Amino acid sequence: MERHEGTIFSVGRDNSGELCQKEWLITNGLGGYASSTLSFMNTRKYHGLLVASMEPPVDRMVLLSSLDEEIRIGGITHELACHKYPDIVHPHGFSYIKEFVEGTIPSWKYDVDGIQIFKALLMEHGRNTVLIKYAINVPPNKGICRIRIHPLATMRDFHKLTLRHDEISQEASSYGTALMVNFGEDSKARLHLVSNTAYIPASDWYYNFEYTAEMERGYDYHEDCFNPGYFEVELVQGINEIFIVASTEKITSLSLASVRKAYEAENKRSSIICQGLDYTDILPSKLVMAADSFLVMRNSTGKHSIIAGYPWFADWGRDTMISLPGLTFVTGRYDLAASILSTFAENCRDGLIPNRFPDHSGDNYAYNTVDASLWFINALWKYLEYTNDMPTVRKMWSTVDDIILNYSRGTMFGIKMDADGLLLHDGQLTWMDAKVGGVEITPRKGKACEINALWYNALVIASKMASRLGIDESGFAEMAEKVRGNFEKAFWNEEQGCLYDCIGYKQGKEYKDGSLRPNQILAVSLPHGMLDHEKEQSIVRKVQQHLLTPRGLRTLAPYEAGYIGKYEGSVLRRDTAYHNGTVWPWLLGPFVSAYCKTKGHSLRSRMYAKELLDGFIPHLAEAGVGSISEIFDGNAPHMPRGCVSQAWSVAEILRAYSEDVLLKKPMSN
Repeated sequence: MERHEGTIFSVGRDNSGELCQKEWLITNGLGGYASSTLSFMNTRKYHGLLVASMEPPVDRMVLLSSLDEEIRIGGITHELACHKYPDIVHPHGFSYIKEFVEGTIPSWKYDVDGIQIFKALLMEHGRNTVLIKYAINVPPNKGICRIRIHPLATMRDFHKLTLRHDEISQEASSYGTALMVNFGEDSKARLHLVSNTAYIPASDWYYNFEYTAEMERGYDYHEDCFNPGYFEVELVQGINEIFIVASTEKITSLSLASVRKAYEAENKRSSIICQGLDYTDILPSKLVMAADSFLVMRNSTGKHSIIAGYPWFADWGRDTMISLPGLTFVTGRYDLAASILSTFAENCRDGLIPNRFPDHSGDNYAYNTVDASLWFINALWKYLEYTNDMPTVRKMWSTVDDIILNYSRGTMFGIKMDADGLLLHDGQLTWMDAKVGGVEITPRKGKACEINALWYNALVIASKMASRLGIDESGFAEMAEKVRGNFEKAFWNEEQGCLYDCIGYKQGKEYKDGSLRPNQILAVSLPHGMLDHEKEQSIVRKVQQHLLTPRGLRTLAPYEAGYIGKYEGSVLRRDTAYHNGTVWPWLLGPFVSAYCKTKGHSLRSRMYAKELLDGFIPHLAEAGVGSISEIFDGNAPHMPRGCVSQAWSVAEILRAYSEDVLLKKPMSN
């Protein structure tokens, strides 16, 4: 079996327990994925070998939970599977794993009583299909050896769990060796399994799997899985190559040669993505492929979008626009970038791009965000800087104009320009939007500092774009100057030497929140800022002193009364901690940009930034292998939490590395 590029994990007795904690994930460009722990012990309801997107990139279903392999050697059965049941882990198949290699085609090396087994998984790009290939090397004098593989099916929405019921039908077809499983006539999906081994029908249920990550998160965590039978073949001396393919599509014929061809195609696709990117540094070279996993096709628009995070997020407007430069611009994927911008532009309503596309195809779009549209204008500007593609910008100018018009005169959710030119908005509209039982955890109704920094940035961009398009830009410039003239007066906290986080109103009186949060770093890092150099330096120093950690910026300074240093416990406690101390790695991107900007991008500042960003290299082997987690604890040792692979975490680390450390800057407009 061919070897695939990626980090190699050698497994020994001292670290075999990590195999049940670290997670791998591969995707198919449709929102579907395959994922589990390195031991194949599922610890989340979101784990599975085939999680298919039935309405790309949403309506995701766990169809194939796992494949349980058994090797029988001379009358002794060795089980390679691993499951958690109440009070016990069984079997201990992880004890046979000697090596794991991460990548778009992850692979495992097992040693079972001298028999070497190489296992590799592939998701076909653009299809809800996963291919599992085995190369089994049987040495001489091993006697009769057989492998038996039991598929376990769930056939459910990936947010839910399956308990045994009787509405099961299964059939084995005569084309090669194939199997179809469905759970009742109303099921929207069918699971098709094909192999070059023999299929033996022998249906059964496996009960009471326990998903420890869901238990820790306060959700239901027990599941039953259906086993329709097993695939089996006798092994011969030397190399035995077998495969199992799982798909939502009926496969009428499949050979080992066609499976090999699919693996070659994925290797070629990965090479093309990296082609022309002269990253020699470890971190950006690894993050380029992680970036690819978030880029998906949206069926409802026929254009591309960005998954906010795996395993459970869909495509979100704010996350997409923040992520776009790192995922597509610095990786040279400009056609995808234009498609993604078009996806959101075409769904703009009353000056608002969608905050969230729905998880299911029949649900409504959500527009409850004040900053996503402003991030859209920033992303379109950066697209223009990287590509100088005026025709694409011209097509989307009406969206930019619509955003500015609606924000200035007033639109949904209380978003409107105040008399001083600054933006007002209702609560729960910024990225700090956690809410429990109707109560906002971080109330920021009024005027938020980063929203007004984004507003000014958007007005300056609109002015510059209009000028290049031959449109009268004086109105945008005048509004921008008004914002600039009042921003510092409203937000500068002279006592603390930084910005107030937001300006609210209590009983009709203005109230300025002086809590030290990271939002103000955007007033320095955005392309167009309003503050003088000394004030920008002061903000960077304040953030660096109290919010900076090796994993990003804290969302609240530890000395603040509301600080929570660990993201753990019940849903209520986690949501309370989400923006009150929890570290977000995506914020390290703006911090690096702001820090290097205030230092004139000196060599010393860039080396400091490189050291900060390279601190994520160990993390690539810590939680979601090869990617960056959504959040981390505010307190050391800053344990990873949330999604194991988050778009803006990967994107902003990659963008800052490229633009601020390596100075791969776009052309100036």
